[in-house]
Amino acid sequence: MPIYRERLWPAPWVFLATALVIPASLLVFLPISTTVGIICAIALYSAILAALLLTTPVVEVTDVLFAAGRARLPLAVVTVAEPFDGEAATAQRGTQLDARAWMLLRGWIPGVVRVQLDDPSDPTPYWLVSTRRPKKLAAVLNASAASPKSAN
Repeated sequence: MPIYRERLWPAPWVFLATALVIPASLLVFLPISTTVGIICAIALYSAILAALLLTTPVVEVTDVLFAAGRARLPLAVVTVAEPFDGEAATAQRGTQLDARAWMLLRGWIPGVVRVQLDDPSDPTPYWLVSTRRPKKLAAVLNASAASPKSAN
């Protein structure tokens, strides 16, 4: 049973920005046929919407696991989770980023959580995960990682 669950839906402006495919496809296909232009515009925008919605990752914490998208991490290897928002989050995604880090980033989500790992067999120093509630996710991860249940 999930302790924390968040789906990283695209922001409303992403849907508006991708709607620009409608006039673009109309410009291309209207000279051929009005019907073809309208059908292509609807089909292209529908395909973009489907891709955006179907590829939306989920961030989830259970009793023993931290999942970010398709990646899974046992809580036993989590040492500490640090929340970042605003300028600090921008720095974590940019100048302070370690190239060995595993990332699940979405440009439309301002906050990130850096999850430090303690696994000698894994060269990844930390995970950097986008979240709309960085403080809550970090608190849940820190509490879960410190609990005796995850130390199997």
